[in-house]
Amino acid sequence: MTGIALPQQRTPRSILFMCGMNAIRSPMAEALARASLPKGTYVASAGVRQGERDPFVDVVLDEVGLTIGRHQPRTLEELEDDFFDVIVTLAPEAHHKALELTRSMAVDVIYWPTPDPTVATGTRDQIVGAYRAVRDHLAGLIASRLAGREKVG
Repeated sequence: MTGIALPQQRTPRSILFMCGMNAIRSPMAEALARASLPKGTYVASAGVRQGERDPFVDVVLDEVGLTIGRHQPRTLEELEDDFFDVIVTLAPEAHHKALELTRSMAVDVIYWPTPDPTVATGTRDQIVGAYRAVRDHLAGLIASRLAGREKVG
């Protein structure tokens, strides 16, 4: 199956989340998707460039009982598999790269514009708030567009 799963359709069997450095948005989306999609769904994440793990991701995922475990940011070249039903891009550079790579492939590339929380300034609470907003944004999109249900709560 290719295409976005609408409520009456099946969930994609394999999904790749892509962002700039696989440090914040895409690993967060991967953890959220693993928790809400059917167990047989293959979910991965990667970045266009090499990045470093961001501790605020652990903070906001822990708040909802999730973890990215020992995840270390990886690039597309480091992925074990390279076929996906759907590639969800979360940053402009990732979207352009995905379109370039999939030009001759039967895979849907979907762009979910997602803010970069690293640009947030202020107190620790304000910065963590920006990461929470990204987490909640991604959770809502995964629930409504991939899992085929409306966000609960």
